[in-house]
Amino acid sequence: MNQLIISAATEGEVNPLMPNIWEMGVVFVGFAILFFIVVKFVVPMFEKTFAERAEAIEGGIAKAEKAQAEASAALEEYKQQLTDARAEANRIREEARAEGAQILADLKEKAAAESARITAQAHAQIESERQAAVVSLRAEVGTLATTLAGRIVGEALTDDERAARVVDRFLADLETQSAGAAK
Repeated sequence: MNQLIISAATEGEVNPLMPNIWEMGVVFVGFAILFFIVVKFVVPMFEKTFAERAEAIEGGIAKAEKAQAEASAALEEYKQQLTDARAEANRIREEARAEGAQILADLKEKAAAESARITAQAHAQIESERQAAVVSLRAEVGTLATTLAGRIVGEALTDDERAARVVDRFLADLETQSAGAAK
C-alpha cells in the first residue's frame, strides 16, 4: 500500500503548495451564499435589535433626566415651603410673645387697679371706724365727764342740755390742748 501512495504521488508532479482551482471555486460560491444570507437576513435583525436597545437606552436616559429635573423642582419647592413655614412659625411665635406681654401688662394694670381699690376701701373703712370710735369715745368721755363733774361739784348734772354743753366745752378744751402740745 505504501507502494501505491508513492506511485500516485510521482505520476503527475502536482505541486502541494498550489491549491486546487475547483476546490477554491466551491469554497468561494459557498462563502458568497453564506455572505448573502448573513447580509440579507441576520444583519438587519441585529441592526433592528441594536436600534431598539439604543432607543430604549436613550428613552430611559431622557426619562431619568426628566425625573431628575422634576425631583430638583420638587426639592426646591419643598425648601421654599419649609422656609415659608419657618417664617410663619417665627411670626406666630412673635405674635404670641407680644400677645402674652399685652396680657401680662393688662393683668398687672388690673391688679394695680384692684390693689388701689382695695386700699381706698380699706382707708374708707378705717376712717369710718375711726369716726365711729371718736363718736363712741365722745359719748363715753361725755358720760364720764358728767359723772366726774357731778362728783366734783357735788350735784348731779342730769339736765341733758347742760351736760351736753359741759361735755362739748370739755372736749373742745382737750382738742386745743392737744393741738398746742403737738406744735
